[in-house]
Amino acid sequence: MRLSSSVFASFCLLIELLGIALFLRGFFPVPVKSSLSSKSKLSDLPAEPLAGNSPNSTKVPPPLFKRVVIILIDALREDFIFGPNGKRFMPYTRHIVERGSSHSFIAKARPPTVTMPRIKALTTGSIPGFIDVVMNLNSPAVLEDNVIWQAKNSGKRIIFYGDDTWVRLFPKHFMEYDGTTSFFVSDYTEVDNNVTRHLDSTLKRDDWDVLILHYLGLDHIGHISGPHSSLIGPKLLEMDDVIKKIHASLISREAEGTLPNLMVLCSDHGMSETGSHGGSSEPEISTPLILISPLFQRKVGLEQPAMVEQVDLAPTLALALALPISQNSVGRLIPAVFEEASLREQLRFLHMNGHQLSSLLRDSNPNFHKGCCSGRPHPLLILSSSAKSGSVCWDCA
Repeated sequence: MRLSSSVFASFCLLIELLGIALFLRGFFPVPVKSSLSSKSKLSDLPAEPLAGNSPNSTKVPPPLFKRVVIILIDALREDFIFGPNGKRFMPYTRHIVERGSSHSFIAKARPPTVTMPRIKALTTGSIPGFIDVVMNLNSPAVLEDNVIWQAKNSGKRIIFYGDDTWVRLFPKHFMEYDGTTSFFVSDYTEVDNNVTRHLDSTLKRDDWDVLILHYLGLDHIGHISGPHSSLIGPKLLEMDDVIKKIHASLISREAEGTLPNLMVLCSDHGMSETGSHGGSSEPEISTPLILISPLFQRKVGLEQPAMVEQVDLAPTLALALALPISQNSVGRLIPAVFEEASLREQLRFLHMNGHQLSSLLRDSNPNFHKGCCSGRPHPLLILSSSAKSGSVCWDCA
């Protein structure tokens, strides 16, 4: 009887250990990352596939934009702009969405929906794990390939104002910065004023190429009193005025014969019905992504925003600025951004994105090409949702 009890107890212990191991395997999955420690280079890009009698090229298409301004409003839910109260609380932004030269999307942020992992997703194109939640309050520098490093390495001058998480993640990347701490959640006024106070002087200058702003006030209001607080409306109106000021400045500085500028409005995560974030509810993972530039055609009315992944911004920005795509990026290009480019350039952009994704899969998964007749993946079809692991190659296609 004692032996049977011991066997049963051992069996229960084994099942418990297996259950814990299975939970940890799902909660902390092995990330899809390249085995190579180096960063992407333009010299690593493949030549264009041969097409008819036209010569192929190894060149990257020219950049589409001269300057980029990224406005990240922490905890901005997509319904704050696209919802019924969008016209009331963000009238200028809503007008741009409906009538301006813009493209609007709902970008899905994957859990954990906290700031540091989301910034890493936006800049590296990779999907951080739940272990990054532990590191959120003491963010180490990002060592893997990312669009900020690529921009700095190419000579672009970057200015940052806002949440000092960026300063910890990207030390020595900014030619000028002013970080604000997110520790004092009760402050939703000065934390944003410390960002906006730089705008008048910075927007008049010509010595920068990328400007990044990270506003924390809306997130702090959510933590204090939730998404339906009476404080939300005035804060959204304040952010709308900031967007209007920046957009007007960029438009006024457009010049004949030069590349247009780009303004990106996005968020790191949304906000739950209780004002928190970190989980996977729809209000937490659904964020707005609005791209504004004279390059785009004017809208004629409110269109249903298309769905994209938050990680899609990293490769899109990289190629739009003629930079290499980050090595560990799992994002796909947002085609609408490149619709004004020539057909050959559009195909070249897709080819470069497909090559990067196939290289990542090859480096991170040795069994990826087993069972394929030639083992050399077709980069364009890698982007297709119908492409299956190990089943697409140049010959099969």
